[in-house]
Amino acid sequence: MAINKPLGDDARKGAVQKCSQLQTKIEGEDTWMKRSSETGQFLDQKKSPAKTPYKGVRKER
Repeated sequence: MAINKPLGDDARKGAVQKCSQLQTKIEGEDTWMKRSSETGQFLDQKKSPAKTPYKGVRKER
C-alpha cells in the first residue's frame, strides 16, 4: 500500500501496489478501471468520459 506520512500534508509517498488499472470502452466512451492484483476483480471505475488515469496506480499492458 502507499504510505501517507507525515499526517496532514495530503501527499502520497510511493505507488499503490495491490491494484492495477486499464483503459476500457463502455458505451463508446473511454474510461479507466481499477483491478485487484490478488483476486482479479474490478474495484472501481472512473466516470465516463475519463481522460486521465488514476494517480499512483500502475497500468496494465
